Parts: sequence; C-alpha cells; structure tokens
Amino acid sequence: MNQQLASFAARLRGLIDLQPFPADEATFESLALELFALQFQHNPAYQKICAAWRLTPENVRSWTQIPAVPTGAFKELELSSIAPASRTAVFHSSGTTEQKPSRHFHCPESLSVYESSLWQWFKGHVSTQQPFIFLTPAPAAVPHSSLVHMFETVQTKAAETGCAAASAKFFGGIGADGAWTMDFAAVVQTLNAACASGKPVTLLGTAFSFVHLLDFLAENRVRLKLPAQSQVMETGGYKNRSRTLPKNELHALITEYLGVRRENIICEYGMSELSSQAYDSGGSSRAFHFPPWARVQIISPETSKPVAEGETGLVRILDLANVFSVAAIQTEDLGIRRGDGFELAGRAQLAEPRGCSLMTA
Repeated sequence: MNQQLASFAARLRGLIDLQPFPADEATFESLALELFALQFQHNPAYQKICAAWRLTPENVRSWTQIPAVPTGAFKELELSSIAPASRTAVFHSSGTTEQKPSRHFHCPESLSVYESSLWQWFKGHVSTQQPFIFLTPAPAAVPHSSLVHMFETVQTKAAETGCAAASAKFFGGIGADGAWTMDFAAVVQTLNAACASGKPVTLLGTAFSFVHLLDFLAENRVRLKLPAQSQVMETGGYKNRSRTLPKNELHALITEYLGVRRENIICEYGMSELSSQAYDSGGSSRAFHFPPWARVQIISPETSKPVAEGETGLVRILDLANVFSVAAIQTEDLGIRRGDGFELAGRAQLAEPRGCSLMTA
C-alpha cells in the first residue's frame, strides 16, 4: 500500500469524523492540490490522461483546473493506485447486462474513508432513530453494488452508535435474469405492523424499486398511512426496465399509497465512481448538495466553463474521499446550477442509461 496516499486518507478521515469539517476554500484548495499531486504520481492511467491534456501538478493552480476523468473511462481503464493484490472490493456501475460496467477498486483504507464520508453526510439528512426498510437485495447477493454497501454501512454504523436504524431488513432479491426483485408481501406486512404500532420507519431504495412497490399496492388496492415521522429515501434509477415517472409524480404516489409527507421524501445522488453522495435540500427545486469535502461544478459542454446560475450543463464533481482512485469526475448527468448545488435535469444525449436498480449479481 502506498504510504503517502494511506497517510492522506487517514488525515482526511480524521477531518471528516471530526465534524464540522473545515469548509473554508483555502483548506479545500490545499487538500485538493495535494491529492492531485499524489494521484498524478501513483495512478498510472490517470497520469497518462493528465499528460495528454498537458495538465500536471506543476501548472495546475486551483481545484477547478484538476483534470476530470469521464465516468466512461472507468469502463476501459483501471483508474486506481491500489495494486491488484491489495484490492479487496470493487464496485460496478449499474446498467443493463449488455453494458460494460465501470469499476471502482477498493482496499481497507479506501473503504474506511468511503464509509466515514457516507455516514457523516447521511445521518445529517436521514433520521437514524427509526428502523430501516431496504428495498434492495442483501449485500451478499450483490457484492459489487456501491448502493447496497452503503446501506450495509449505515446499518452497521447505526448499530455501533445504538440507533434504532440498526434494526434494518433487506427485502430485495435477484431474479433469474439478474434483475432486482422484491418480496412485496413481506414489505406490506412490515409496513402494516408499523402502522399498527404507530412507530415511524424509513424506506430506502431506488426510484425503480418504489415504482414496483407502488404498482403492487395499486394493483391490490392497498393504501397505507405510515406514522407521521416516517421517511422515504429514493436514489433514482429506472433505466430500460420500467416506465419512468417525473419526480413530482413519483413523490405524489408515495404520499398517496404510503402516507409519507412530501417533506419527508429525501432524494440521494451518488454513483459507483464516487465515495461521497449528495442529498437534496427539499423545497420546490430539490437542489442537491455534496458534503464540504466535495465540490460540484455545472459545466458547459461547448466551452467546458461553469454555466451561470439557473443554466444547464454537465455535472462535474471533485470528491476528496476518492483518495485511491481519481478525485475529479466528469459525469454524463445534466444539472441546473443552483448556488453551490444543482438540480438534476436528466442524462446527456447518447449517454448510457444507469440506475442502481439495474445492478446484476
């Protein structure tokens, strides 16, 4: 294991766990440039990309100039500074089975940063004081799913801190075609028990999972009214498997059939190539914000420059928690700039469909 990167990872994890993370621009700039220099030195594939663009630690002066790698490159290149023998996990991007997935390699040190990052930002947006209902397969069934690893992590962290969320259950499975399935009867039984007890619960899953659950409830003429503080966390993802619903319509149906209030529906934005996630701020715009150890830019595809407030461009992210991979990621997602956050506006034309609910075993 590279000791320079391991030392940076340990220092960053300490800052994340310290709370509040130092959010000033000078600290972020210093950490970002230090990490870029380390990744340029120790990540051979990334170094070749940077050299081709003539962007190196010698001439990059700001985090906004750090070369961002397209997510598609993770399909073709091993964008990792972790030696093959030291890799203990790999997360794959979701998509149809015909598509080649992106790969994000991990080791114990990188997973430690990943888990600190996700937990600290997650617990600030989703209540951990009530049981979780995961509408996904269990971790053993989908070992390459970053989303399910995230769910397993929050369950473990909740147990370590004595939170009620530790009493979580996974209600998904894997079908013969590799697609995710769900035990609808067991979910409804658990939700009915919550209604009877008056104790709130939190449902977590992809938008695709919620569409299937809502369709089951509609077909069986079942309407529930979960206890007042119940929450839903949905992560997006319909692609090529089912009808898609505008977010407002999906959320309206969740309120209609589950009785969860609009203000208690939380949206999450993440991907296998990242180690941090963004959550929306509620309200009419549903703007996403990353934690202070990450930054987002909305970039014009024509000029590669940041767009103005309210304009649409490609979402570009610099995630310090991606210590052993590549910190700067150019996504294929379109976003509308909303201050230091963004409103998701769909996928760029010709981009491959993604969605965690398409993850195969």
